[in-house]
Order: sequence, then structure tokens, then C-alpha cells
Amino acid sequence: MKDTELNKDLVRRFVVAINDRNLEALGETVAVDFVRHCQATPDVEVRSLEDLRRFIELDSVTFPDSLVTIDQLVAEDNLVGFFARYEGTQHGPMGPFPPSDRRASIDFGGVFRMETGKIAELWVTWDNVAMLSQLGHLDPADL
Repeated sequence: MKDTELNKDLVRRFVVAINDRNLEALGETVAVDFVRHCQATPDVEVRSLEDLRRFIELDSVTFPDSLVTIDQLVAEDNLVGFFARYEGTQHGPMGPFPPSDRRASIDFGGVFRMETGKIAELWVTWDNVAMLSQLGHLDPADL
């Protein structure tokens, strides 16, 4: 199997671990010094595997039924680009926003960088306006 196919498989296993809330399995796919970059959440720092586990734990409190579905994976060298969907019902607080008990479904994308057989870095982006609007925290007409 080519390295690019192995890298895409690594991303698929990463998503399964997140969807299953299997935080221990993340160590099989993610480097201990993993870094996440995201303009949509500038105050959220993820600079290690342990930070990522805490981030996923918090997300699971806010969206206990969340699910990530991969639509597209494209790989070149040690990079894997993706387009995916995030769905979940907000049953917990999300930053300054109280639980809404509403469901959101948004598309998002990004790029993973692999190093020595593990995910070392992630750049991810999504539409906060779409998310907050679907959850009832923002009226797009007010923008």
C-alpha cells in the first residue's frame, strides 16, 4: 500500500476513535506533540495528545451525540486534505453560549500532516456563523 493510502487510512482511524469517544485509541493515530490550528476557535489551544483528549472530552459534554463523517480525502506526500460534516445536538455549554438543545450540521475542512506514521498537525476551518445560527445563538440578519 502506498504511503498516501496509509495516511488516508490513519485519518479514517482517527475519526473512528473520535466518533467512538475512544480517547485511548487516539494514541495509536496521533503524535504526543500533536498541534491543532483553527481560526474559528483562537482561544482553544491544542498542543499535545493530552490537550486533544481534553478537547474531545469537552466537545462530548457539549455535543454528546456528535458525529464526524468524512466526505472527501485527498493525499499528497505527508499531507491529507479532507472535507467532512460535523453533526450534533448542543446539550452542554459552548464557551459563552448556554445549551440550546438544538441540532447543528455543518461542513468543515482541513489538512492533516503526518510524521513517522502518526498525525502530527491539523489545520481545520469551519463556518461559526452557520453553527451558531443553527443552534439559535446568532441571527444572521443581525450581521
